[in-house]
Amino acid sequence: MNSINANIRTDKTKGELNYLRTSGNVPAIIYGGGQENEKVFISKKLLKNSLDKENFLSNILTLNVNGKPQNVLPREIKYDVISDEPIHVDFLRVVPGIKIRIEVPVQFINHDKSPGLKRGGVLNIVRRKVELKCPSEKIPENLVIDLDGVDIGESFKISSISLEKDVVPTIQGRDFVIATLAAPTVMKEPEKPSETEAADGSEGTEGAEATTEGEKTATESEKKETEDKKSGEEKK
Repeated sequence: MNSINANIRTDKTKGELNYLRTSGNVPAIIYGGGQENEKVFISKKLLKNSLDKENFLSNILTLNVNGKPQNVLPREIKYDVISDEPIHVDFLRVVPGIKIRIEVPVQFINHDKSPGLKRGGVLNIVRRKVELKCPSEKIPENLVIDLDGVDIGESFKISSISLEKDVVPTIQGRDFVIATLAAPTVMKEPEKPSETEAADGSEGTEGAEATTEGEKTATESEKKETEDKKSGEEKK
């Protein structure tokens, strides 16, 4: 479990809050758990290091407030619209037994063992995260989908993922799809004939036309001879 050091803040004005930020800190608040809200601040550098880690918003971390540790869950991060730097964080106290809503990322494994992907299939991911309702001490790190042996045309629904007791999706009443393995959508274009083949084809066409014209001339000559012969017989 990751941990971050925090300190109590006593700012009462906007100016004091801005000074806190310009000093390299980020204001934050800890709420929930049946206790009063606590106003704290943390180092921006430490916060950004934690943000660089995967799934920051879905992992419980330990916040050491003036040396006193307490487990919290990051719920919201506000950023400056110009600099895109973090300017405020909301932390939810994690109390055992209390159920919370949280988005958990979906992880796909064994891509190289999927016959469908080997044949050019495409993994269409419908949901990269699934919102769950669960006790704070049972938050899964991720939802794993194994692609071993999966072929084109197969789909993965929430029912195909094994969840612990008391861990349920917030979407109820339907077995929603998380991902599908579809057939490739790009069709292979026919090969373009080479210039040599195209030239040979043109010569063959010209030869066929010449032959047809020759046959036509011969037929006309035979017809003329027949007519002349009939004319001679009539004179006799």
